[in-house]
Amino acid sequence: MPHHTLLIVEWVNALLTPILEPLLTPFGVHTSPEHPNLIPDYLVMTLVIVVALSALAFFVRSRLSVENPGKLQILLEDGVSAMTGLLNEWIPGKGAQYLPLIFAIGLFIIVSNYSGMVPGLMAPTSNLNVTAGCALCVWVYYHFQGLKVQGVGSYLKHFAAPPGVPVWMAPIMLPIEIISHLSRVMSLSLRLFGNVFGEELVIAILFMIIPWLVPLPMMLLGIITGGLQAFIFVLLATIYLAGAVAVEHHDEHEEHDAEHDDRVDVGRGHVAATA
Repeated sequence: MPHHTLLIVEWVNALLTPILEPLLTPFGVHTSPEHPNLIPDYLVMTLVIVVALSALAFFVRSRLSVENPGKLQILLEDGVSAMTGLLNEWIPGKGAQYLPLIFAIGLFIIVSNYSGMVPGLMAPTSNLNVTAGCALCVWVYYHFQGLKVQGVGSYLKHFAAPPGVPVWMAPIMLPIEIISHLSRVMSLSLRLFGNVFGEELVIAILFMIIPWLVPLPMMLLGIITGGLQAFIFVLLATIYLAGAVAVEHHDEHEEHDAEHDDRVDVGRGHVAATA
């Protein structure tokens, strides 16, 4: 199937190539007759979406109102509340502190998925480089938070002996946990890429065969799956993050129960001595 360069990709390359090409040529990155565009389409679309969302955020922030909130502010507040509720459900009491990255990456993915339905644009999430970048971002973030919350020793220990697993199973659990965590990058990236790319490919094929009414049902299905894939990505990111910081909460509950038992024992002893 022939690949057509988007008009917006040509515009961005015409604007930025004279600036970037002298800087990237020493690294072997340059234009050629086979590749006239220095910046590929998925990077252009990623840049456009990030700039658009950033501009939207500044616009909404400049018009925040408690007494008379606008419709866009209400919509974003509902989204933030829903995301905060999801995080607090999986990470009780501390979920809100992880909201910025999880909400931002979820918003980027859902806008990216739907951008493929706009004529003249494409979904950057239909390219594996973008979905792998999102997956790596989540993977690095939840490991960083796990190390930050638990400390290096405790966090590395849970790979060999997760909560509830006997220590003698460490030689078995360690390779399983390492493979499991490494495969999460592939799982997150391929799931999102496969669904978005497959949907765009089917719509394109149907549009080439019968260009008017036949692609519409697939496009309507894409509206559902685009939001669903963004939610699944965010949910899995939240679950992975909860698993990285959950051991600390588990230990805190144990310490709290132990302190409570000590207070109960002291109280009983005091009552017995008084009697």
